[in-house]
Amino acid sequence: MAGKRIYKVEDNKKIFGVCGGVAEYFGIDPTIVRVVWAVLCFAYGFALIAYLICAVAFPDKSEVI
Repeated sequence: MAGKRIYKVEDNKKIFGVCGGVAEYFGIDPTIVRVVWAVLCFAYGFALIAYLICAVAFPDKSEVI
């Protein structure tokens, strides 16, 4: 399967590696993704549920590559 895939990172992860994987997918710094995710979590609350769903649904990087 060619193309970009989204996954959880195993190195440089803080909790589950979701933000690091999203950052690698979009080619940005993981800190930016973490800050945006935290702001959305505190502002609306849905980001926490979305993060947990992503932590379960995204495969690990070693499973993808």
